[in-house]
This record gives sequence, structure tokens and C-alpha cells, in this order.
Amino acid sequence: MTFLIVGGGRVGLRTATTLAEQGYQVVIVEADPDKVRRIREAGFTVYQGDGADADVLDEAGIATAEVVAGLTGDLNVNFAACMLGVEYGTRTVLRIDEDYKEAILEKYADQVDEIVYPEQLGAMGAKTALLGGNFNTIADLTEALELLVVTVPADSPAIGQRVSELGETLGLDQARVYAHGRSREALVIPLPGTTIEAGDQLALVAELDAVDAVRASILGESAAA
Repeated sequence: MTFLIVGGGRVGLRTATTLAEQGYQVVIVEADPDKVRRIREAGFTVYQGDGADADVLDEAGIATAEVVAGLTGDLNVNFAACMLGVEYGTRTVLRIDEDYKEAILEKYADQVDEIVYPEQLGAMGAKTALLGGNFNTIADLTEALELLVVTVPADSPAIGQRVSELGETLGLDQARVYAHGRSREALVIPLPGTTIEAGDQLALVAELDAVDAVRASILGESAAA
């Protein structure tokens, strides 16, 4: 699987590194000469040029990429790259920043496959968006803990449960919910009485040996799909 990442800054390069460490092929497009040099030194194939330029993206191999991600700090560049990806039938991931969130969700959410907020989720969240799926392992917090983000499917046993009681109700004594967000909303610290709905996102800290149990308990039948 080949990923074309537009933007080799902090988010783009970290996402590329995470993907490469898991054996995926990554190509990066970056306009800044200094960043291009750093990307090349990191061992990645990089094309220097404007990520909104169709000729540059064609040269970088967008026609054969399985996923195109616009991860620069410029929304217009990101969106242009994704729209060219749509023309080729590739999976598209659009980075937006917090200031643009509401307007962009209303205008562009249906035109791309995923929208990511690097300020909230970091490179591992972007990596999972590129790969697809609704269960994100964001980071290894320690040798014994992982930080997870789960999107609650319609058949989840967690629906209707209070966030504050989720661990006890589902028997997840090795995991704790620390943030919650409605579909396409920011993750925040939940009020004790907040109930879980389909499409919600839950951020949890779980012991490593409990990750599979968390997945099964929250994703329900979807975990086996």
C-alpha cells in the first residue's frame, strides 16, 4: 500500500515515520527546501513543489497511490490535493486546524473520507485515518499503557451507558475514559451524566493486555468484522 502525504512538516513527517515503521510505502510532497532536505535525510522519497499543483502530484505518483493525505498547515493546499485524489478514486484525508473546524466540517466533510485535527490526535491519529477504521491506537504511554480513541458503532453495547459508569458496566476495570466527543465534535472531559450515543468518540487509557477486551466491549459485533 502506497501513501502520498502532502506536507512534510511536523505532522506529515511524523505520520510518514509511523507508517513506514509498520512497513507501508510513503511518498511525500513538500514545498519548503529545508523541510525537503530533512525529509530526504530521514530516508523518504520526497518531491519538492506545491502540493496543490496537479503536475507535482502527478509526478509524485498520485495516480497509483491508495491514499492521499493533505497534512500541510494550509487548508487550501490540503483540499486541492484531496480533490485530485478523489478524481483518481483514492482514499482522501484532509487536515484542518481548530480555527476552521466548524466551517470546514459543514462545507467539506462529505467530499473527503476523513478529516483530522492533528492538534488533538497527533500523528498516530492521522496514521489511523489514512489506514481507515474506527479504533485508533494513538500512542504507547508507557510500557504498560496505551492511549486509545474509539468511534462507537451503532451496534455497540456501550450505547446508552453513562461515560462515568462505562468501565464498571462493561467490566473494563483496566481501562478509563478520560475524554468524550459527539460525532465530529472536539473531545472534551465529559460530565458524569453524559450518555454514549452511536458515532461518539471515546478516548481511553488502557492497560496493554486489556486492549482487545476494550475493543470487543465497545465495538461489539463490529470488532469481529
